[in-house]
Amino acid sequence: MPVIACPEPGCPGVIEDGYCTETGLAHSTPDASAPAGGGSAGGGSAGGGSASGGSAGSGSASPAGSGPSGGSSRSGRSRRSGTGSGRRRGLGGGLVEIPEIAVPDPSSRLLTSPSVPESRRFCPNGHQVGRARGGRPGRTVGFCGECQAPFSFVPALKAGDTLGGYEIAGALAHGGQGWIYLARDRSVADDFWVVLKGLLDEGDPDARAAAIAERRFLATVDHPAIVKIFTFVEDGGTGYIVMEHVGGTSLRDVLKERRAAAGRTDPLPAQLAISYILAILPAFTYLHRTGLVFCDLKPDNMMLGRDTVRLIDLGAVRHLDQQGGASYHTPGYAAPEIVEAGGAGPSIASDLYTVGRTLAALLLNFRGNTTTYRYSIPPPADHPVLSRYDSLYRFLVRATARDPDERFASAEEMHDELEGVLREVAADVTGKPSRWTSRRFTADAHPTGRSPDGAPAGPPWVVLPGLLVNDADPAAGALARLPAVDPDELESLLAAAGVEGVEVRLRLARAQLEAGRFARARELLDAVEAEDPWEWRAAYYRGLISLAQGDAGAARDLFDQVYGQAPGELAPKLALAYAAEDAGDPALAERLHTVVASTDDTITSAAFGLARLRAAAGDRAGAAAAYRRVTPASPAYEQAQAALARLLGTRTAAGTPSRDDVAAAAGVLDALPTQAPSRPALTRDLLTAALDLLEPRGPLRPGDDVHVAGRPLRDADLRLGLEEVYRRMARQAATDTERHRLVDQANQIRPWTFR
Repeated sequence: MPVIACPEPGCPGVIEDGYCTETGLAHSTPDASAPAGGGSAGGGSAGGGSASGGSAGSGSASPAGSGPSGGSSRSGRSRRSGTGSGRRRGLGGGLVEIPEIAVPDPSSRLLTSPSVPESRRFCPNGHQVGRARGGRPGRTVGFCGECQAPFSFVPALKAGDTLGGYEIAGALAHGGQGWIYLARDRSVADDFWVVLKGLLDEGDPDARAAAIAERRFLATVDHPAIVKIFTFVEDGGTGYIVMEHVGGTSLRDVLKERRAAAGRTDPLPAQLAISYILAILPAFTYLHRTGLVFCDLKPDNMMLGRDTVRLIDLGAVRHLDQQGGASYHTPGYAAPEIVEAGGAGPSIASDLYTVGRTLAALLLNFRGNTTTYRYSIPPPADHPVLSRYDSLYRFLVRATARDPDERFASAEEMHDELEGVLREVAADVTGKPSRWTSRRFTADAHPTGRSPDGAPAGPPWVVLPGLLVNDADPAAGALARLPAVDPDELESLLAAAGVEGVEVRLRLARAQLEAGRFARARELLDAVEAEDPWEWRAAYYRGLISLAQGDAGAARDLFDQVYGQAPGELAPKLALAYAAEDAGDPALAERLHTVVASTDDTITSAAFGLARLRAAAGDRAGAAAAYRRVTPASPAYEQAQAALARLLGTRTAAGTPSRDDVAAAAGVLDALPTQAPSRPALTRDLLTAALDLLEPRGPLRPGDDVHVAGRPLRDADLRLGLEEVYRRMARQAATDTERHRLVDQANQIRPWTFR
């Protein structure tokens, strides 16, 4: 089959099985196979997975926002910095192993004695009904004493009933909108299972018909991570959604099974929980681009199959611009603006809030999620997983910010950041770094970042990663074609091209800070933030300016702010590590360098930074281990090996070398290529250090058991080796003055002889 590029402008994905590998969006192609759900085993919540609903037990309904658009953010936040598409790869993204689960026979999930616990019995208007009194059990059928609305907690359908051509097998669960049934579609096959989910009984036939008509748009939803709606049927005044049956287990049941097995709350490991959320975020991208919001994400509504995760309950899905009507949500998962009186209606921001809360529910022993921490994330000190993975904690904080405009701008941005968090977690779990390309930052800008003594190797914008242009911006093309010119000419060229906006101002600000015109750069950054107060890239440039001006404390605060906005990116962590080092906080600097170096071994400046900090603290072994993180494939490998040899074989802040250290340093030197540029100077330094370490100047006894550059650890031999090195360096000297200096040094160091 030929490779078919995604038709969406700027998307690097290809179409596989009818869906883009980057965005997860459906695209018809001549060779694409039928969309998921068109004819294979289908979906629905099986065994305890509750539906989105209107009961206080599983969910509640509230009026939609009354503003001009229930789906808009209140302040009209710009979304331009949140572009990029989630990279759809399968569970774990190839970073971690995801165990397959056994998929049970659908009929094994049927309830043998369908019932609804009294604590979850509410009338359609939310009043408590069916409760025990005077020692008598509560009624399962009756009328509400508050509003006289009828209620029934007895399944209306039983095994063997036929409805719209579907043969009922039994009840699977009871949700906020009624019973959920498993049925066979014998017109397809005897074992072709579907799920029937009851709609709220409106009482009035016309109202029921209108409700069904209003929900028919769900049948057009078509995405591989979303359960497929087939049709709608009606029986006895009750409407039902007919959807595919998705084999597997809801994540709510997964958590219940883990709790039962452990005898206590047993949250999912971080790598699993994150992988499951990453798998459904492309579905949110699809819904939001289609003008829909899911509204009620929670573990109940995510079905885990052998190697997939699917959204299984579309009962709460609504149009972004829908006016009025009920908005279904679940306490503990719903955003504050949805729940609180006078709040906005469902929006992309409120949808992404439920994603963050669901991830927290999978990760944490989340006591108080509907009380103390109803609208916040508990402190890391209370949860080891958050203490271990600060990026994960910051991701959750941003995802569930009380202000909608402080949250992620889109499902794509959320996916990119969470994938970055998964890379950090995966590196910690597997001990293997991964390499990836950021959509927002350039690669490592300098192989070492700083000299061994911590002195900057150049201005911050030379040493630290740069910012990439958002390729979705209208000015991206013009910016890509710009020649290398001075700031004034650059401004003239852009003005002549007639382009403006955030990307243009950021490019001009970069040019001004590179020219040392910090006041003008700040003016441009002020304009960026005036246009979009949530544009964190302006804070990144402000941090570079502060570093350049020697204000490490301000730089640290600014880079910390950027880290909170882009928790999955490594560049802000690297920048914060540099600022922390300059601000006198080596513990923070070392922690961040460790995270960066462990996650992506191509960012070698983090390994050098980690080695530098450990050496300064007297940790020779730790510093050596940091240098060894630099792989032979890296352009910085030779520099790392030379630094390692000097660390092991010379007196440094890490202490005085032992005999074994000198031998190890000599081994590193011997392994370097003969023509390596660093070899002559390194040989000189190691021979000089070894000579200085011999008695009586140092602690080492002479001997033939250790050789440095082929010379035994004896005074005369080391001197002869040094003489040879100086004369070799003299022959390669660029000037006569330098050659004469090196020859003099060779003559001075050679041992005394009688010839």
